Amino acid sequence: AAMVQKYQSPVRVYKHPFELIMAAYERRFPTCPLIPMFVASDVVNEYKSEDEAIHVIERRCKLDIDAPRLLKKIAGVDYVYFVQKNSLNRRERTLHIEAYNETFSNRVIINEHCSYTVHPDNEDWTCFEQSASLDIKSFFGFESTVEKIAMKQYTSNIKKGKEIIEYYLKQLEEEGITFVPRWTPPVACKLESSASHTRRPVSPAINIPDSATKEGLNKEILNTSNSPSEPTAGTPDDKLDADYIKRYLGDLTPMQESCLIRLRQWLQETHKGKIPKDEHILRFLRARDFNIDKAREILCQSLTWRKQHQVDYILDTWNPPQVLQDYYAGGWHHHDKDGRPLYVLRLGQMDTKGLVRALGEEALLRYVLSINEEGLRRCEENTKVFGRPISSWTCLVDLEGLNMRHLWRPGVKALLRIIEVVEANYPETLGRLLILRAPRVFPVLWTLVSPFIDDNTRKKFLIYAGNDYQGPGGLLDYIDKEIIPDFLGGECMCEVPEGGLVPKSLYRTAEELENEDIKLWTETIYQSASVFKGAPHEVLIQIVDASSVITWDFDVCKGDIVFNIFHSKRAPQPPKKDSLGAHSITSPGGNNVQLIDKVWQLGRDYSMVESPLICKEGESVQGSHVTRWPGFYILQWKFHSMPACAATNLPRVDDVLASLQVSSHKCKVMYYTEVIGSEDFRGSMTSLESSHSGFSQLSAATTSSSQSHSSSMISR
Repeated sequence: AAMVQKYQSPVRVYKHPFELIMAAYERRFPTCPLIPMFVASDVVNEYKSEDEAIHVIERRCKLDIDAPRLLKKIAGVDYVYFVQKNSLNRRERTLHIEAYNETFSNRVIINEHCSYTVHPDNEDWTCFEQSASLDIKSFFGFESTVEKIAMKQYTSNIKKGKEIIEYYLKQLEEEGITFVPRWTPPVACKLESSASHTRRPVSPAINIPDSATKEGLNKEILNTSNSPSEPTAGTPDDKLDADYIKRYLGDLTPMQESCLIRLRQWLQETHKGKIPKDEHILRFLRARDFNIDKAREILCQSLTWRKQHQVDYILDTWNPPQVLQDYYAGGWHHHDKDGRPLYVLRLGQMDTKGLVRALGEEALLRYVLSINEEGLRRCEENTKVFGRPISSWTCLVDLEGLNMRHLWRPGVKALLRIIEVVEANYPETLGRLLILRAPRVFPVLWTLVSPFIDDNTRKKFLIYAGNDYQGPGGLLDYIDKEIIPDFLGGECMCEVPEGGLVPKSLYRTAEELENEDIKLWTETIYQSASVFKGAPHEVLIQIVDASSVITWDFDVCKGDIVFNIFHSKRAPQPPKKDSLGAHSITSPGGNNVQLIDKVWQLGRDYSMVESPLICKEGESVQGSHVTRWPGFYILQWKFHSMPACAATNLPRVDDVLASLQVSSHKCKVMYYTEVIGSEDFRGSMTSLESSHSGFSQLSAATTSSSQSHSSSMISR
């Protein structure tokens, strides 16, 4: 199972004419003090055309590979021989170099191609390109060791290549040679006679890997019509040059450059549609440690996703709804000390629940995507402004004000989904995350969120509790004093919105959220249910691990209800599809299921584990229950009927009127439930109970029965 390694270099540009570069290159032979492993070389074959335009030299090169003694002993060789064939065409001003190994050629196949050509835009400059392939068929059981040695030797030689040419250019200059005239055709050249030479094969043709033929390297040197000085891939813009990489993409190792070039070339050949910018392709490679196949896979998924959701046009065509502009407490704010764009998010001041309920996850996600797209744009801009590659941004998250509302599970769930989409489509964009003023509740949130975050990303998090960010190692290490925002005690007016509670009048109903035009999510977080007089809605939760935590969150959209939670040791019968007909049970908004059997008796077949909670129309209820036993738990929403007047047992007029107002005795609830393993909730129970909300508008009616550790919080 041999792995074929491939290498493709960027274009290296020498700002010297081809002829001078050739004079420098010739000096590498027969040996070169700058390449200690290159011990000797002998010319084994040579051909010159009569007009001296074509010169082909074949050499046998002796290399002393830096390999462990043991390996050399097993292999039974001290030196490795390569055949190198150089084909110079002075008329076209090109040099093509082909090399392959002679030693172990039945076990290991190495092919290398290099070319020196004239720069397409400047005839006094020279371009150099190099590609190679290594295929280890077998090597006495040491295949992977040999591969590592070969790759190490090869990459170190690539780096040296440029130094060597520059070294000899300098030597030539010291000798007073700074110009070498171009080839000119001899005056009286008999064309017939030179033609008789052309067809003489110089050496057996060797197998050229497909990557080379793509670049237009021809086996027959004399066929100049397809000269590689006209790159087959199209304009020279299609190729990356080494200086551009250094300036815009950063310091990459030769193999990293090669991965980028090959992935980019693959996209150009196969991808229909807009090809991402080089720095973005590079992010996907970095996210997969430059494993080209894995990077290609996630990049392709992301490109498909971008196309499906028209993400390329989001900045130009999508206007965030007013609610977002008013209540989303985040925005761009200058840049950090490294020149990275800085995004400030006042998460503690933000009503995530209100935003999810007023907008749906859809618009929220779309907004986060537009922020990321803007981030990519700003990185590009900062790369130009600061004169060095900047490919990620810094995010400052202020948690002042964070409380139980932020642990609202659907909100956390929406956050996790958003993180997931961002991780998949904007990898390696977060340079640093500064989390400030983390409160006691934070560790809970962190344990819920951190498993979803990639390890590479997690290393970039810095978390400060309280006012620690003002001390040593704090904010000033990362952000200039002049731009520290006012709300963090700085002098800079920060334009980021204050956040605050989203008014309930802006909330949308389940149906409105259902009927969104665009769906990025397949399912919504909430389920809706109808509750009728005599027909409660019940949800079954099976608990295996005794100390789990059942959490719930629901809004009473219409009518008044009573909320109960029961425990039973035996499973209820699956709900009967009763007279309502099957369709009404599953349809959104028509969900109504009874699980508790009519013949069951409370106290015998099932027990109540929480005292009933009466919830009025328009209330939001959030709570949790730590289970004491395994078995089956049933959450129940029941129609709340008016108590008859105690004194006379006759209904009071307003009660009658009230019950008539409830249309056809139907209530509506939007709910969400989830079971959390106790280990994920560790340490958070106390913070759950003692939390008081920083939102003054939150009137909390907290029912807490200590024996069962449950708490529900109602906000109106």
